[in-house]
Amino acid sequence: MSPRLSSVGAARRRFLGLSTLLFAATALLPLTGAPVRAEPLTLDAIKAAGVVKVGVEAAYRPFTFRDKGEIVGYDVDLAKQLFAPLGVKVEFIDTAWAGVIPALYAGNFDVIMTSLTYSKERVAKVGYSIPYTEATQEMLIRSSDVDTIKSIDGMSGKVLAVKLGSAGDTMKAALDAKLKASAGKGFSEVKAYDDHPAAYLALAQGSVDGVINSLATLTQVLKDAPGRYAIVRDIGPRNWAGIGARKEDTALIGFLNERIEALKANGEIYKLQEKWFGTQMKLADKVPDFS
Repeated sequence: MSPRLSSVGAARRRFLGLSTLLFAATALLPLTGAPVRAEPLTLDAIKAAGVVKVGVEAAYRPFTFRDKGEIVGYDVDLAKQLFAPLGVKVEFIDTAWAGVIPALYAGNFDVIMTSLTYSKERVAKVGYSIPYTEATQEMLIRSSDVDTIKSIDGMSGKVLAVKLGSAGDTMKAALDAKLKASAGKGFSEVKAYDDHPAAYLALAQGSVDGVINSLATLTQVLKDAPGRYAIVRDIGPRNWAGIGARKEDTALIGFLNERIEALKANGEIYKLQEKWFGTQMKLADKVPDFS
């Protein structure tokens, strides 16, 4: 998978941005302010349809990714347990992450998973479940750089990589400002990629010096390439991810909250975390307050 480094890549990112704006307008989802309310999706309607559709990005290990053509991962196993009481099929819709919220409101699927992190902007647009995974943002570096990049200050004058539309993408300006204040110089460049695997490849090839992603996902990268990478901690504030639904789908959100609490109580969610991340996560009991 080639990183988007050329002018063609820049043009593609501009196109993605324009497409998202147009899609958002079509779906009646302004990029500022709350979305226009529509008829709520009820649990009875999901049962009648016999299927619940889950929007994912199938290139985000270990949450959702393809193995021999099949979408697998933590979110896949968890979604099947969450919706089991409804007796419906769980269908996973592979979606470009940059347009995932407009796609939700356009009716392409019923909920969003793949570690949809909380942010002030997203909470204003999306109805969220309580947290089901930790999503604190940290930074992946080459293991050969551990003596020079010990904190975010070590990235002064270096190249940062983020995924387009990710939490890291939203953090880049604040991180750059923090760098300028503490080290006197910000990043030399911030490069945006369509997915994290492309950013990891750029890191391995020396095109970038650090990649921002959630701690849970970066632990998987370390497992897959022992000795090649290291993780720099305390890059971003503690955060989590929830399951996203339309604001008006309150019954669905309430159902998801009840199911997440039940799986925490019986320990099943922690078994899945051990399976996919190799560790258990401490989950907050409510959606973060950004007011």
